[in-house]
Amino acid sequence: MTDQAKNIPLQAFHQQHGARFVNFGGWNMPVQYTSILEEHRVVRQKAGLFDVSHMGEFFLGGSEAATFLDRLLVNRTGQLPVGKAIYSPMCDATGGVIDDLIVYCLAQDHYLICVNASNREKDYAWMQDRIQAWKLSVELNDRSDDYALLALQGPLAAKILTDLGWSVSGLKRFWHQVFNFQGESVRVCRTGYTGEDGFELYSSPAVAEQLASKLLECGQPSGLQLCGLGARDSLRLEAGLPLYGHELSENISPLMAGLAWTVKFDKADDFMGKSALANQKEEGLSQQVVHFTLEGKRIAREGTPIRSADGQTVGSVLSGSYSPTCDCPIGSALIDVDALKQTLTVDLRKHSAQLRLKKAPLHK
Repeated sequence: MTDQAKNIPLQAFHQQHGARFVNFGGWNMPVQYTSILEEHRVVRQKAGLFDVSHMGEFFLGGSEAATFLDRLLVNRTGQLPVGKAIYSPMCDATGGVIDDLIVYCLAQDHYLICVNASNREKDYAWMQDRIQAWKLSVELNDRSDDYALLALQGPLAAKILTDLGWSVSGLKRFWHQVFNFQGESVRVCRTGYTGEDGFELYSSPAVAEQLASKLLECGQPSGLQLCGLGARDSLRLEAGLPLYGHELSENISPLMAGLAWTVKFDKADDFMGKSALANQKEEGLSQQVVHFTLEGKRIAREGTPIRSADGQTVGSVLSGSYSPTCDCPIGSALIDVDALKQTLTVDLRKHSAQLRLKKAPLHK
């Protein structure tokens, strides 16, 4: 186990199931139980259960909460119906991304905001600064310690929850509903980070271990397995989903990251980063996030330079992994737009490999 990192509520549970831990965002997190390849494949073919309790949960309320969200985020969040969720980057004035998050509408003027674990303190401070600057009637509370979060992902995920006794067949993608477990409410959201059908379950830490055990019991006939961060990363990279600090950052805007669909320029209210993003759209991007595959077995790691045919550095690798589905190394990179039609290579231990640019999701 790693030192100087916080424990998630199910720490003992994961130890009992043979997890290997890593320090991720300041948390002791299970990276794998069996092998990353096996856990990756079980999610694509059956179902996997992840513990992502390190994520942050903020609650936002007040008469101007919807107005605040529409000014804070690039996506159109203020008109969400109760029971709906939406994904959005949160930008600064330059169009750089402070974080990407999911907003859940719980009731009129009452929202749950799920943020990345490593950005929890930064996000909270940023939102509080905006509340004070805009003088809106809203209240923000960080209740991350009050929640555990499990992610049940894979083509058999809905069947497993049905076997648990929860009717989720009518729950559409990015909608959420509350179910009862041992006398407590569990918010079940049809969301995930793997490119497969799946659900994320918000519970209290008090029942999280019992819920995880019950899911494993109900999922045993379906082949459900515990999965760690290793498989979560290779799954999300195959699916073309961004990881903050890699495909999204304060230097990589939503437009550069291929998330133009999240930026609603036609919103009635102004929003953070709108002017800078509009300029990027009008003038054209100088760099763009792309996905690629490589021949052979060597993985292009983060930070490795990308070179053009004449040897010029035209970008760098953002993420790299092995894809069990594609049976080859895959990755993402930030590349100069002017170089995208050239032959691009990456140096792998004195061996030059050609990038084969692909449109995500790669596993489809």
